Amino acid sequence: MKRFFVQFPVVLAVALSGAAVAPPITTGSLVDEMVTLRGLTYLPEPAYRTVQFSSYDRRSTVAGGPLWFSNSDGFGGEPIPNFEVVLKEPGPDGAGEYLICDVEGPGAIVRTWTAKMEGKLRVVLDGEAVFDGAAQEFLTKPYDGFAGAAGVDAGLLDGTFYQRDAAYCPMPFGERCRIEWSGDLKSLHFYQIQIRLYEKGAEVVAFQPQDLKTYAGSIERAAKILKDPDAAYEFESAGAAAPFELTVGPGEKKPALELAGPKAVERLRVTVSAADRDLALRQTVMHVECDGYPWGQVQAPVGDFFGTGPGVNPYVSLPFTVEPAGMMTSRYVMPFETTLRLVFENLGEQPVTIKGDALAGDYAWDGARSMHFRARWRVDHGLVASNKEVQDLPFLVANGAGVYVGTAIMMLNPNEIPTPHGNWWGEGDEKVFVDGEARPSTFGTGSEDYFNYSWSSPDIFFYPYCGQTRNDGPANRGFVSDYRWQIVDALPFKESIGFYMELFSHEPTPGFSYARIGYHYGRPGLRDDHVVITKEDVRRLELPAGWQPQARFGSARSVFYQAEDVVKGRGRVKMEKGNLWSGGEICRWQPKEAGDALTLSVPVEKAGKYGIMLVMAHEPGGAKVSARVDGKEAGFGGKEGAVNLEEPYRLMLLPSGTETLELNEGKHEVEVKLEGDPKGAVGIDFVWVQQWR
Repeated sequence: MKRFFVQFPVVLAVALSGAAVAPPITTGSLVDEMVTLRGLTYLPEPAYRTVQFSSYDRRSTVAGGPLWFSNSDGFGGEPIPNFEVVLKEPGPDGAGEYLICDVEGPGAIVRTWTAKMEGKLRVVLDGEAVFDGAAQEFLTKPYDGFAGAAGVDAGLLDGTFYQRDAAYCPMPFGERCRIEWSGDLKSLHFYQIQIRLYEKGAEVVAFQPQDLKTYAGSIERAAKILKDPDAAYEFESAGAAAPFELTVGPGEKKPALELAGPKAVERLRVTVSAADRDLALRQTVMHVECDGYPWGQVQAPVGDFFGTGPGVNPYVSLPFTVEPAGMMTSRYVMPFETTLRLVFENLGEQPVTIKGDALAGDYAWDGARSMHFRARWRVDHGLVASNKEVQDLPFLVANGAGVYVGTAIMMLNPNEIPTPHGNWWGEGDEKVFVDGEARPSTFGTGSEDYFNYSWSSPDIFFYPYCGQTRNDGPANRGFVSDYRWQIVDALPFKESIGFYMELFSHEPTPGFSYARIGYHYGRPGLRDDHVVITKEDVRRLELPAGWQPQARFGSARSVFYQAEDVVKGRGRVKMEKGNLWSGGEICRWQPKEAGDALTLSVPVEKAGKYGIMLVMAHEPGGAKVSARVDGKEAGFGGKEGAVNLEEPYRLMLLPSGTETLELNEGKHEVEVKLEGDPKGAVGIDFVWVQQWR
């Protein structure tokens, strides 16, 4: 049997002791934890640690060493198989058998993810095979195979238990969990599996397929809350929320609210008003100071704290909601023993008005287990994102005891390649060191994989635990914001934690800005590496002016034409300035009626196979348009035959292309036609002509 470096021993025994008497851990109790944020405020009992098994590159053995940033993590053909052990060498058909994990219980599978995993998985819990089939099926929808027989509507799970490319389907085990993969190492095999490992003596009832029927009530309740947290989340606090309103002048720092404990704030709502609201959301820092601590356990720009920065980017998740009008809500529970002070600091040059309220209720402060909620923002401007000089960026480095519960990132990516293959910023893996580990017990496979999506997708999405709330475009260019909340997959630590994420891009990109928050709970006395937020940290950030799309990577063999340079009838359009637009301007066309058309005359230098893309503004009030090339349908808009430029709450720059076309040398006419309401906005930035091989 050939063996390679393993993240943990092949059979991992948890040497924790002193488990307190507690109710047994079941599938139902874990499902309840998925929507019970108050439980995160206490050190877990029974204690557990969360570990991750993934297809990370097995050459990454020495922290900071020569191969630390190796990046062969599931595409196939890796120098070292991306598994713990080779169980059976590949046969003539290329298929072999490989060990993903073999751990001693008690424990529970709490999260699975894959970008694409071919082959088969065999999952054995306490000696019983609960799954033996397609790996993709288990990693993306683990409960589906049991839902029908249990009488559970599998539709309840989509968007709640199943979130983008990840699944949160707890499967506890009492004695052992063993997962094997069989397949061809040359095929795709990206995977992440997170497992809780409880202290010895914890009573755990192993998962059985009938659990979906036994705990149908818990599953339905959790799905209801996850589907609509604003309407369905269950607060324990009774009574009215405490309101606050204040105006904070430039350079001022003012208290908004003070509460006496022991209590816990279960809901905090905030709105910010200013002449430049987007700037105020970054330059107004919120401090939450508990129990007389001189520095706030929470220190973050208001907008970034709620995961919305920069600006207001509406979304709904379990702990946070941002509404289109600007109301921002936190449901992370903030306990305190004696006092809580909410303070706002204005590091900008304009007065800012802040309104909101805090819903606080009784809380039993436990001197041995209770923790403060903490969220300390940090930023690095002027970085060079790179594929060569890769770096581990710290999110949280702390000594003490606590639980890590979430991550938000807010970035400015100025790369000028207009495709994900080229301007992608997130090849980097997350690496989490817990309690002095020499090798991280969480080692990821890519930044987007950590945030539960795949393939550097540029779209806007949000789920209860993960989302991408801003992505200006084209592709992954511009301002980008992602979040992931770790609730059932939280990361407890007893002595220390170091949470890092690699900044690893497709090509060197100077001028990169990277802001981030590592949300966590900490026992009194927790020490971290936080540095006070300065005016320089929160300075105005803007996209570089006058950028030009570049023909490299995924846009190789391309020629780009500014729309205003190829439009026929220049008088029919107006120019609008803005840093989002290539060359600093976009061509605005206002159709007069449905069916009205605008023609662009696009040169082709030599005959061949081409794709033509219109790079257009997607925005509030955007129109619906179709396009033809040389008077013929060309596959623009796919099956719909048209592109809807309406994006209710955001401004994005996105390409829409034709099918492969055989084009002769010379000029070709691209006719853009309005479909529907003539009041809709049409903004065409540039025309992108790419020759296919």
